[in-house]
Amino acid sequence: MSEGQPHAGPAGRDLAGAIHATAGEGARIILEVLMRSGEEARLIGGCVRDAILGLQPGDIDIATPLLPEEVMRRLKQEGIRTIPTGIDHGTITAVVGRASYEITTLRRDVETDGRHAKVMFCQDWLEDAQRRDFTINALSLTPEGELFDPFGGLADLRAGRVRFIGNARERIGEDVLRILRFFRFYGRFGKGPPDRDSFTACATLAPLLPGLSGERIAKEVLAILRLDRAVEIWRLMLEAGVVAQTLPTATRLKRLEALDRLEWVLGEAGAMAHLAALLPPGPVGAADTAERLRLSNNQRNQLLALCAPTVDVHPDLTVTSRRHALQKLGPELYRDLLLLAAADRGTAAQELLEPLAEAATWVIIPFPLKGRDLLEQGVAPGPDLGILLAGLEGWWAARDYRPNREECLSELARRLALRSNAEENGNGD
Repeated sequence: MSEGQPHAGPAGRDLAGAIHATAGEGARIILEVLMRSGEEARLIGGCVRDAILGLQPGDIDIATPLLPEEVMRRLKQEGIRTIPTGIDHGTITAVVGRASYEITTLRRDVETDGRHAKVMFCQDWLEDAQRRDFTINALSLTPEGELFDPFGGLADLRAGRVRFIGNARERIGEDVLRILRFFRFYGRFGKGPPDRDSFTACATLAPLLPGLSGERIAKEVLAILRLDRAVEIWRLMLEAGVVAQTLPTATRLKRLEALDRLEWVLGEAGAMAHLAALLPPGPVGAADTAERLRLSNNQRNQLLALCAPTVDVHPDLTVTSRRHALQKLGPELYRDLLLLAAADRGTAAQELLEPLAEAATWVIIPFPLKGRDLLEQGVAPGPDLGILLAGLEGWWAARDYRPNREECLSELARRLALRSNAEENGNGD
C-alpha cells in the first residue's frame, strides 16, 4: 500500500498557512532547516486535523526521516535549543522563542506489550502512519500544502467518524490506553453512533486497562470529563465496561447529568468536580480514586474537599453564611460545591445566579493578625497562643471581616486585659 497521491492546491496551502500562523515563525524555520539537504519534513497529526476543522491547532508536531541525532545537530547549528525529551523513541523538542515543537523521526513498531513499544527508525512515511491510532491522526502536510491521507482520515473527519487504522484490536493491543483515547476523540470529533468495530474492540479489551499506570489513565479520564459531551461519553464508557475496569465507583451518571444541565446555563465547574459528581459521598471513595489515578497531592485534596466538604455549602445559605463559606473555601471550591449541592437538590439555575455572581468577584480577605503579633504582646508560644488567635479570627469573621489591623489589635489588648484581671482575681482568692 502506498500513501497515494497527495491532496494539493490552494486549500492545502491555506492549511499550511493557518498552522504556521498559529505556530509562529518557529515552525517554518525548523522545517526549512530539516529540508535543507533535500530531505522531506511534514507537519503531522493533531495540528493538521485541527486546521482542517478550522480549529486553532494546539501542539505542533513535525515528522522527518532524519535520525534524532542529526535533527539535533542541524538545529543546534542554527542556534535552536533542543531537548532530548524522548530521544530513544525518536522524539526531540525544539524551542524557538517561547514556543516548543516536537520533532519525531519516522519509525515502525518492532515489539509492543500494550503499554510500551520498542521502535525502529525508518524512511517510510506509510510505515510511520500505520503505527498511529486513528485515521484522523494519520494526516500529514508538507510546507507547500500537499496533504497526505493514507487511510481516509479526511473523509472520516468530515463525517465525524473516529476509527482505528486497520484492525482495531491490533491497534489497542499495541497500547491499551487507546481505548480511553477512542472515547476522548469520539467526544471531540464524533457524530452519530460510534464506529461499531472500534467500540466493540474497546469493550472486548477493556479488561486490559488495569495494567496501565494510574497517571496515564488519569490524564485521559480528566480530559474526557472536561468535554462538553462528558455525560454522553461516560455513558458509553459504562456500557463498554471501561468504567468498571478503571473507576468502578464512578457510576453516579444522573448526578453528573444534573450538574451538566446547570453548567450549560451557569458556566463550567472544574474537571475534578465532574469526577466528584460520579463518586459516592464521603472520603473513602475519593481517597480510593485518588490512589487508583495516582493524583497529585493538590488534586487529591481537591477531590476530598469536594466529596467530603468541611463546610456545608448549599443554595439556601444566608448571605452571611455564604460569605463565611467563601472566605474559608475560596471562590472556586465554593462554586463547585454549590453546583454539586444544587445538582443533588434539583435546584433551578436561576436560584444560583446571585451566589455565583458573589463568588465570581470574591477575593479572600487575609486576617490582619499573625502569631507574631500575639508574641509581641507577651503571649507565650504554645497551644494557648493558637486558641487566642483562633478566637480573635472568629470575632473578626463575625463582624463580616471588616475590622482592620488596628481594631483587631485593640480587641487583642482588651482580651489580654480581661484575662490578666481574671488571673489577678483568681490569685487574690
